[in-house]
Amino acid sequence: MIDYAEFIHAGEEAIALHQAYLRANIVAQMCELDALYVALASVADCAIIVSWNFKHIVNCRKIPMYNAINMSLGYKTIAIHSPMEVLVNEEDS
Repeated sequence: MIDYAEFIHAGEEAIALHQAYLRANIVAQMCELDALYVALASVADCAIIVSWNFKHIVNCRKIPMYNAINMSLGYKTIAIHSPMEVLVNEEDS
């Protein structure tokens, strides 16, 4: 998969967005890496995050909070889904 991956540097912009998520109490300090993943994807202008992390990322209460911070700071909203939501079932196509 490394041939298809895009590596993103955790620069000042991503760190600032990450800190904004933490100040908004979207996640607890002990789970701050989860917020960093969302910040990195947002700064990199990813369209979607696909994750199994239902506690801190794919969470119906937290997704609007991440996106509210994004919009308030001039970033686009980001779609966040579980793998099951994005898998294509051949029977459905």
